[in-house]
Amino acid sequence: MPNAKETLVTSFALFSLFFGAGNLILPPLLGFQSGSWWWLVALGFAVSAVLVPILGILAHAKLQGTIYDFGKKVSPTFSLVYSILIYTISIGLPSPRTAAVTHEIAVQPFFNTSPLVTSIIYFSLVFVFVINRSKLLDVLGKVLTPAIILILVLIIGITVFALDFNFGETDIVNPFSDGILEGYQTFDAIGAVVVGGVIIVSINLKSKAPYKDKRTLIRNAAWLAGLSLFIIYMGLILTGALNHNNFESGITRIELLSGISKLSLGNTANMFLSILVSLACFTTAIGIVTGTADFMKDRLPNSRHAYLITAIMGCLLGIAIGQFNVAYIITVAIPALMFIYPITIILILLNVVPDKWASPMVFKAVIITTIIFSIPDFMGSLGDLVPQMGIFAWIPLSEYRLGWVLPALVAFVVLNVIGRKKVVVI
Repeated sequence: MPNAKETLVTSFALFSLFFGAGNLILPPLLGFQSGSWWWLVALGFAVSAVLVPILGILAHAKLQGTIYDFGKKVSPTFSLVYSILIYTISIGLPSPRTAAVTHEIAVQPFFNTSPLVTSIIYFSLVFVFVINRSKLLDVLGKVLTPAIILILVLIIGITVFALDFNFGETDIVNPFSDGILEGYQTFDAIGAVVVGGVIIVSINLKSKAPYKDKRTLIRNAAWLAGLSLFIIYMGLILTGALNHNNFESGITRIELLSGISKLSLGNTANMFLSILVSLACFTTAIGIVTGTADFMKDRLPNSRHAYLITAIMGCLLGIAIGQFNVAYIITVAIPALMFIYPITIILILLNVVPDKWASPMVFKAVIITTIIFSIPDFMGSLGDLVPQMGIFAWIPLSEYRLGWVLPALVAFVVLNVIGRKKVVVI
């Protein structure tokens, strides 16, 4: 059985791999805009940014393979295409975004340098960690994550105890669903299928323990990391909500985070915030690039050169895209997320449920249904670029941009009922 130290180090590593740019800058503004509904927004945010990602890690604990194993029951071709899409999105959007956030919060206030310089230095350091991946769990779990959590607790604790519990008005109409959709921007469900594989490989490099012990270790670490993420997110959203009188309504995500840090930490805010942002973003970028390189190494088969070349290409892409500002990268990411996130959530859930409820036929039917009914949400996210698809307004939950949920659930239930009836007849 895994000991407490192993579990704690692994859970810290998981936390740091999840907690990156979006996890830090999204919750405060969400709370700032939500007023007295902050708790309901926080619960919605926790569904897509905590619960689903942790279920993704539990699925990895069960499969103990790679992202490719998540979709094999649909078909090998689907699984390969899905894996390539996930890794392309990951190294093309959230990974470069970590460099952009680091520049805007941790570098720009102190140095008059270009984003290109920041991106080059940033991804050069990422590359060093990626090619030394055997030490990844220890570095993340024993050094970087405790520093991240300590600074976050300081910011949240000082704010919560210093301000009165009164909240402003809000224009948010659908707080719970808005929280879910904002949680998409953390990329954590996608991160679960990416960094979960990183954790599996890292554990295998360090330990020859049997499958059962590794599964227990990953499960326990996942729930502990999930609890930590939930507490931090709730604290950041509450912190934003309590500061409704201290900032203008049109404030940006980064301006709000910087402002809250200054109010809570005083003159030392910039230094602490810079350290926090740099560490949080850096660990996530390491996880994404490492996961992508692991995948290519596995596909070509077990080629060290494939790992190295992929790591180099991932870092070069990060340098190229990381020069754009954060708001632009977030905006560009929305259509991709509206398409790939529903598929990812369903794959995670199907891999978590007992195998008797998730036959290859169920996988195929539910995934096809999800893809079809997520198309309207994807098209709607393109805004004025395409005609709005009003014909799909009849789909339940479509007004919340969650039109795929009930059709996927119906397909899951119907296929399982039909399957059981066949068994009874036989």
